[in-house]
Amino acid sequence: MTTSVFNNLEPRPVWEHFATLCAIPRASKREAALRDHLLAWARARGLETRVDAAGNLILRKPASPGRENRPGVILQGHLDMVCQKNASTVHDFRHDPIRPVLQDGWLVTPDTTLGADNGIGVALALAALEDPDLAHPPLEVLLTVDEEAGMGGARALAPGTLSGQYLINLDTEEWGEFYLGCAGGMDVEATRACTREPPPADHVVWRLAVSGLRGGHSGIDIHLHRGNAIRLLVESLSMLAREMNARLITLEGGSARNAIPREAFCVVALPAAHARGLPAWLEHILADWKQRLAGIDDGIQLACEPISDSASQTLAPRDQAALLDFLQAAPNGVAAMSEDFPGVVETSDNLGVASLAGDACRAVFMVRSLKDEAALALADGLLGQAANHGFQARKVGPYPGWTPNPASPLLALGRRVYQATFGRPARLQVIHAGLECGLLAASHPGLDMISFGPDIRGAHAPGERVEIRSVGQCWVLLQAMLKELAEC
Repeated sequence: MTTSVFNNLEPRPVWEHFATLCAIPRASKREAALRDHLLAWARARGLETRVDAAGNLILRKPASPGRENRPGVILQGHLDMVCQKNASTVHDFRHDPIRPVLQDGWLVTPDTTLGADNGIGVALALAALEDPDLAHPPLEVLLTVDEEAGMGGARALAPGTLSGQYLINLDTEEWGEFYLGCAGGMDVEATRACTREPPPADHVVWRLAVSGLRGGHSGIDIHLHRGNAIRLLVESLSMLAREMNARLITLEGGSARNAIPREAFCVVALPAAHARGLPAWLEHILADWKQRLAGIDDGIQLACEPISDSASQTLAPRDQAALLDFLQAAPNGVAAMSEDFPGVVETSDNLGVASLAGDACRAVFMVRSLKDEAALALADGLLGQAANHGFQARKVGPYPGWTPNPASPLLALGRRVYQATFGRPARLQVIHAGLECGLLAASHPGLDMISFGPDIRGAHAPGERVEIRSVGQCWVLLQAMLKELAEC
């Protein structure tokens, strides 16, 4: 292994592959270096390889002797990762490796994302390909690209690419659960052209920053009601505009539509007479937020500092009002809970990115639902809100949900193997996050699919971590299921 933190971890083959994934940068749309490395790795082991037109990597291994006539199995994950870091952290995801540490049985990156989502799933699949003693039917591994930025790889997978009958997706994050369905969704992008004008003569310029929030996965963590840095900053700006005649110059918050924003920043001009009282005024706002988010986001911070900026022009009052009103009025968070799956979110949206730069403002929402018609209705509502505030908005990249099939033969086999292996029943669940299974079912409608994975916490945010023990349990379960599928 290339990094000492992995040296004593078991199962060794899985962690060796994950160490490689940490060493080679793999942001969405920048997976080529990793894919080329894995191509060379696979060819050196005599595996059949293919890169399709979308850039997805397909690897194939013949069945164990005597199992050639068994139905084929596909192991599936995605190569890319969400790249998030704290603003104060120096890390270039285009070039720098991920540097995890061990903490109390977990592998964690305190100041960046780890990429356990979905690097552990990829590592499990590669370990299965490499294991010479593993009994298995014909084996395919599908490693998609661009999953985190819109599921582009799965969306473009051509019908007939895969030949297996069963598919095991390795991209969920609760050990001990088989997932048999997931949310579908789409993005909503809203933009508005803006007019600039010089600030009033008596105004001075300050920078405001919201930070210290936990953020998280906009599907898995949306029900936890964590603070959204964009919404909180806009809340303070609206009050500043009313009470101090603050004029907005720039705004920037969030960096991924599928991550709850942890940080947001703005530059404002306000009357010099009010500026002296700004720090104390913001302290009152922060105290209210701390009370509101107690036990949820205790680390929240709201900071301000004066800056030298006499050249920047402020947003025209009409445009400023439209921007702030829209970002406050637009729905954000849980819209409905599932009636069929207690405790599971049915429909939600996340204001993931907002910006004001130059003569344009932009906001990106990610809409999710277990019901495709509910996702469409929420997205259409956002379009209406945007239009009411003078924004041009559009729906982008819709993808279907994965409809549960409780009668799945693969699910029945998985539950039987799990019970025999671990001495307790597996739980069944659907997930509010989006998996690629819905798109794969659309291009390959005969597939029988389930999903499982290790315990991962904090995906899509700095501090992401994976429990080491659960990775070993996933490996044991995957081996046992492949052996059973080779015999049945």
